[in-house]
Amino acid sequence: MNRLPVAERREQLIEAALVVACRDGVDGATVRAVAAEAGVSLGVVHYCFRDKDELLRAMAHTITLRNTARGMAEMPESAPVADLIMGVLDGVWANIRATREPQLLTYELTTTSLRHPELRQVGVDQYTHSWAVAEHFLEEVERAAGIVWRVPRLMIARSIIAAVDGFSLAWLVDGDDRAGYEGLRLFAEHLATLAVPLDEATVLGEPHVPEQRDADVHRLVPPVAPSGVTSRA
Repeated sequence: MNRLPVAERREQLIEAALVVACRDGVDGATVRAVAAEAGVSLGVVHYCFRDKDELLRAMAHTITLRNTARGMAEMPESAPVADLIMGVLDGVWANIRATREPQLLTYELTTTSLRHPELRQVGVDQYTHSWAVAEHFLEEVERAAGIVWRVPRLMIARSIIAAVDGFSLAWLVDGDDRAGYEGLRLFAEHLATLAVPLDEATVLGEPHVPEQRDADVHRLVPPVAPSGVTSRA
């Protein structure tokens, strides 16, 4: 067996754990199964990870980073807000369709973390990271489209993740690509109604929500009735 630095060995074991968990589920990702997949002894796994829980936390962190990184297209310098939103959601949906087993594993990790106190942080980290990525996306839309949002960014970010989760989970159940995509497209149209051009925004004073940090871009404007497109929030 080749002797690898601990950091490299940990990465190798995380990859092996992902292979096993995608194939056999979280319950099947035992230390013994991961060791066999990686071609190492049980002692090597225990040297790198205290127990299965620590290995699962590391695996969950890796898959969350990958799920949120894939499909996030580079934001153009300027474009209509609806095009910017749909461009990214197109990439997100393409990634979901191309990574069915990792997507299924993501939900399994979430529900497993809710049933086991020692893994509770897994679910928290999954959503905290996803919300942060979605909020950064909204910041980039503000910059590229020259808009402000009618409601706090974090509220919209949570709605985005809830919608993507809902449509992707439904797709895992029924496999209906078109229904999933059309649902996301309708949600994107709704998001676009929450954007107001900077030159039309009515400044109401200092923002009173901590999520809106930039003095110019994160002012609140008077709310308006939605266009009739609803989303699962």
